[in-house]
Amino acid sequence: MSKFSLVAMGGTFDIIHRGHLTLLANAFEISNKVIIGLTSDEFVKKKGKKPVHKYDERLRNLLLIIFKEFPNMIFEISQLDNDFGPAVLEKEVQALVVSDETKNQGNILNKLRTERNISPVEIIVVPMSLAKDGKRISTTRIKNSEIDSDGNLLPID
Repeated sequence: MSKFSLVAMGGTFDIIHRGHLTLLANAFEISNKVIIGLTSDEFVKKKGKKPVHKYDERLRNLLLIIFKEFPNMIFEISQLDNDFGPAVLEKEVQALVVSDETKNQGNILNKLRTERNISPVEIIVVPMSLAKDGKRISTTRIKNSEIDSDGNLLPID
């Protein structure tokens, strides 16, 4: 039996890597259902990121990886136009799954929920996945051809 009936998490999921898979695995492991916020193209730009893929392609890739790696799991993908999406107002959300890098968002989320008279959520912090060099796996490092999506170092040209 899962610890929670509903948890939320979010991300850009531009180039899906082992860190994303670890976050998803943790969310599916502790909950019967996961709401996954996927940042919209407009929100990504507002955050100063330059994604390789547009929203529709990121959505398709995310769905493919979930069906492949986490078959039979119950989830919903919601377009994120702000930092929190449904996790702010959805009373049934019991926890927010975040990485070390985004754990402060949990405190902000709980402040917003409290202001709306909604009970706070538990914040589940998942440690960052590390590449073979001991540094974190990130989409930026993959884009810069430092590592692959599993964290293996790529040869320098």
